[in-house]
Amino acid sequence: MRDHSVVVDRSAKPSRLAFAPNFNVAVSFIDRHLAEGRGAKIAIRTHAGRDVTYAELARETNRAGNALKALGLARGDRVLMMVKDCPEFLFAFWGAIKAGFVPVPINTLLRATDYQYMIEDSGAGAVLYSPEFASEVEPALAKAAKKPAHAMRIEGEGRTLVSLLAAASDRLEPAPAQASDDCFWLYSSGSTGRPKGAVHAHRDMVVTSQYYGVETLGVVESDICFSAAKLFFAYGLGNAMTFPLWVGGTAVLYDQRPTPDSTFATIERFRPTLYFGVPTLYAAQLQALEKGKRDFSSVRYCVSAGEALPANVFARWKDLTGLTILDGIGSTEALHIFISNRPGEAMPGTSGREVTGYEAKIINDQGQTVTRGHSGRLLIRGLSSAKYYWNNKERTAQTMRADGWLDTGDTYEQDAAGYFIYCGRSDDMMKVGGIWCSPFEIEAKLIEHPKVLEAAVVGRQDPDGLVKPEAWIVLKSPGEATDALKDEVLKHIKTGLAPYKYPRWINFVGELPKTATGKIQRFKLRST
Repeated sequence: MRDHSVVVDRSAKPSRLAFAPNFNVAVSFIDRHLAEGRGAKIAIRTHAGRDVTYAELARETNRAGNALKALGLARGDRVLMMVKDCPEFLFAFWGAIKAGFVPVPINTLLRATDYQYMIEDSGAGAVLYSPEFASEVEPALAKAAKKPAHAMRIEGEGRTLVSLLAAASDRLEPAPAQASDDCFWLYSSGSTGRPKGAVHAHRDMVVTSQYYGVETLGVVESDICFSAAKLFFAYGLGNAMTFPLWVGGTAVLYDQRPTPDSTFATIERFRPTLYFGVPTLYAAQLQALEKGKRDFSSVRYCVSAGEALPANVFARWKDLTGLTILDGIGSTEALHIFISNRPGEAMPGTSGREVTGYEAKIINDQGQTVTRGHSGRLLIRGLSSAKYYWNNKERTAQTMRADGWLDTGDTYEQDAAGYFIYCGRSDDMMKVGGIWCSPFEIEAKLIEHPKVLEAAVVGRQDPDGLVKPEAWIVLKSPGEATDALKDEVLKHIKTGLAPYKYPRWINFVGELPKTATGKIQRFKLRST
């Protein structure tokens, strides 16, 4: 077997992946395309009008790797990246991997205290950041107890990554590695507390790209992928980078905050065939679409992850666009989606069925597998699971079990047809009147009300110390927040839910606390 190659045996079910003993994954995603004749093909398109061919991507990846080597970094050193969705993100990410370093993309919406924590926790050797984030990154660097040896902006005046690229060689031999070696990190979104650095191996991006991208979603070379979810997010990293690069397709990058208007304009301009969003954005887009149609004629499928997609959003999107949203569940730890609805088999209100190459089971508090129709904790197993959490042996042992199962922290049940139904984060489940209650079920009913845009439900103790549901609601028109509307919403709830699930308190708010990936931070609502 040639060094750095991978063989995909499609005759096996699931496909069998065989990695060369010497395997640096940058070769499969970057260098391979030149050998296969795609040098002149456009790999990246940007909202700023910049196109990058596969040949240019390979050259700049090599330059980035050489630029990082010239800094004197040691093999395995971490390179933190607070970088917007732009070509330089890919150059730095793949260049670091090819040169033997470990890139760590970081959420670009965080604050200085968060960045300081990650700089110190990771022990990074270098920090790269877009100028747009300097006001938060630079104070973090100044306050960090352990500072990286190198920190620089991606572009601008003085010593930047772009200036180093211009002076670096465009030839680079891939650093030796094995498929199971540490390759890159992603910090968890922090939906329940401090982010944790999930350490991924070289093989992991191949696994998700082949098993979900190719064999579940059906991504092909002619596809153009546009992801509203950003590259720093595990979901976005696959959508906007690894899936198109694995098949030789094209990625469309948008470096601003996604809004309904900006995503519509991007779709109409670049005509992607695959669009990736999150439930909160789909809900906002629906509100905009109710005022006028937009052109989705290029899109073959829409995909959703990050939070479970309510059946109401699925149905309204289908009605207004004619397109099916394929909802699924993934995680930072698993790298991408491991349970998903499939083309032609989408079941609204569910996360779908296991993705090729993954196993799933639902267990009770005693660790026993439950029968279908009963809820419990979801565990999954697959080759893309993170190896461990950096500097966190206790959480590693809790989440990444010795038998290969990954504890997702989500509560699910499985119906008779094998579809997985989301009940909520295990930490968010509440016991009301002695019966387990899913916040997501109540939230899904709330957003069916025509005046409700978003909703979150948490458990709160009443004066007697008993837990009851409490609802936090964002309205489509905030000016309509009245006691009369609370009564109307409660009346709506009573048409479809058991009495113990009725919210005892209803609060209208301007927005819900969320992670940058769109996950509602219910723990913040519980502490309000």
